[in-house]
Amino acid sequence: MILNSLNPAQQEAVRAPLGHQLILAGAGSGKTRVLTHRIAWLIEMEKISPFNILAVTFTNKAAHQMRSRVESMLDIPSKSLWIGTFHGISHRFLRTHWQEAGLPQSFQILDSDDQFRLIRRVINALNLDEDRFPPKEAQWFINAQKEEGRMPEQVEPRDITGQTLIRIYQGYQETCQRAGVVDFADLLLKTYQLMQTNATIRAEYQKRFRCLLVDEFQDTNTIQYAWLKAFAGEHNSVMIVGDDDQSIYGWRGARIENIQRFSKDFPGASVVRLEQNYRSSAIILKAANAIIAQNSSRLGKNLWTDGKDGEPITVYAGFNDIDEAFYIVNRIRDCQKNHFALRDTAILYRSNAQSRVIEEALMQFGIPYRVYGGLRYFDRQEIRDALAYLRLIANRSDDPAFERIINTPPRGIGDRTLVSIRELAKTAGITLWAALEQLLQQKHFSARAEGALLSFVALMNSLSEQSASLTLHKQVELVLSASNLIDHYRKEKGEKGLTRVENLEELINAAHQFTQEGVQDDMPPLAAFLAYAALESSDEQAETYEDCVQLMTLHSAKGLEFPIVFLAGCEEELFPHYMCMNDPKSLEEERRLCYVGVTRAMRKLYMTYAECRRMHGKESYHRPSRFLNEIPAELIEEVRFRTNVSRPRPLANTYRPESQGKFRIGQEIQHRIFGEGTVVDCEGDGDEMKVKVRFANVGTKVLLAGYLEGK
Repeated sequence: MILNSLNPAQQEAVRAPLGHQLILAGAGSGKTRVLTHRIAWLIEMEKISPFNILAVTFTNKAAHQMRSRVESMLDIPSKSLWIGTFHGISHRFLRTHWQEAGLPQSFQILDSDDQFRLIRRVINALNLDEDRFPPKEAQWFINAQKEEGRMPEQVEPRDITGQTLIRIYQGYQETCQRAGVVDFADLLLKTYQLMQTNATIRAEYQKRFRCLLVDEFQDTNTIQYAWLKAFAGEHNSVMIVGDDDQSIYGWRGARIENIQRFSKDFPGASVVRLEQNYRSSAIILKAANAIIAQNSSRLGKNLWTDGKDGEPITVYAGFNDIDEAFYIVNRIRDCQKNHFALRDTAILYRSNAQSRVIEEALMQFGIPYRVYGGLRYFDRQEIRDALAYLRLIANRSDDPAFERIINTPPRGIGDRTLVSIRELAKTAGITLWAALEQLLQQKHFSARAEGALLSFVALMNSLSEQSASLTLHKQVELVLSASNLIDHYRKEKGEKGLTRVENLEELINAAHQFTQEGVQDDMPPLAAFLAYAALESSDEQAETYEDCVQLMTLHSAKGLEFPIVFLAGCEEELFPHYMCMNDPKSLEEERRLCYVGVTRAMRKLYMTYAECRRMHGKESYHRPSRFLNEIPAELIEEVRFRTNVSRPRPLANTYRPESQGKFRIGQEIQHRIFGEGTVVDCEGDGDEMKVKVRFANVGTKVLLAGYLEGK
């Protein structure tokens, strides 16, 4: 009965004799089903007690799902099952062995914010300069060392900076010890250390857990792999389930080498490949297989389905990122007409900053959307910081903006100083800026605080003077440079810091495009732009229960599936990312990321790119992504707005009429905002016709025919 609902490969994995197993589970191949049925098989057929089984996964949601399925299959209480995340099981272990681990019985766990504040206190206690040793950088360093299983005394300093970071790490650990607290990385590290140093406890758990199962093994880091080997010992059975082709988290410590070397570290491991896909059409799977086949050192598998071929993959070449966004939105509207729910659609992108243009296009057509696992563009911390500088330039009475940026980036202005400013502003009924100026005149502050405050005042006055004669996007560029916001966020290591910097650079693009569109009424450009940003931010995201389009980065999309997927920004230097172009290992991870994106699609996949895109504050021209060229031509339907084709492929749905519907090339038209212009190209028909118009004042734009009037 346990095997009845499984295909032959799944059955082979579930009923295998006790021993080590490597299950290579392709995207959409039913790996959770295999894991839960394997646990049921061990209990029912191999007569292994639930007490002797340890199953580990990465998210609480996955652990809960696994536990629920096993309980429903076998009708056994959940307390007898050790199914959980690495951190959850480690926490359970340390609560039992708190004394042996040198912890108080009531030890508490620091979240990321608490850890940051504690590290900041340590840096101040060591009399170190936060500008030179930012707390975020120290936090990244400490967590990275713990993920590699290294305590402060085990870290080899490379230079003077490294020596200081080790001092911070040492001080942080001592402070945690005194306070009786641990961070998330400590949960694994202390568990591993106790298993290594305490022979009695090690023997107890290695005797207890006869069968160990690990999900998403390609995402394990160094300490997690060492943790597993400590519990497994020499004689227990270990079954890992993973997909080396979906290893996309190297930037946060995951080691693809773990799954690649499993068979060497666990001799005699049998290998089962789950290649039948239950999610995507045959054409989508053929494209995914062709892309990932370009990677070397793969363990190897080939996804297939007994379903239909499905629709070809549509590749759209926009002439800029705005055109790309409007193409995506118009296709979504077509899907609505064909009775697809909006929730059936996902828009995926490599860089967080790409969402801004897409969000604006969706809002323009009133299509509800939700940014999955993140904030909308104008709600992001770094963007709000930059806008606060601009707001204070425009209006010194803006107290919320003042509060947000007076010590962002950190400039040595403490809480006591801010309290003095707030108290005077409240009692005198004046703005915070006016209170600051008054207190400076009165020599109220210490020499150190006064110096920091004078520098802030000088910065803001300088920004106001310099920006007065600049265009809007140059004003934004000046603020980002002079405020050191970009340098501040660049110090955040890894993908998060890079994402923040890209978002800030995208703000320059937003300002540039806003300038192109002109400014209505008599508002100064900066005031109009700030009003626009505030209005964009005020519209709330769709609620989770609403029918809405899903927007997300490719990294966030792993584990999800959608009938219709748009993969935007398929250009060299964007995807693959420019920071990965010259590193073969990183480039292979980018290709795995593309494989993940393609295999999210169930029925229809669109892959889009722009021939011209504003990146890092300037227009850039990039070739189509190499990943597009790795897809066999017969799987693709190519749609281009223009006829100059850069790839030798047949075109489909390409329009270049001299006259079509209500407009023709060369016709003079009128737009209510942009004024007079000349039609230079057309696509489609009726009110849905897309018209490319060159305007005298704002350049070339692509608009729907319904918004234009002929002359």
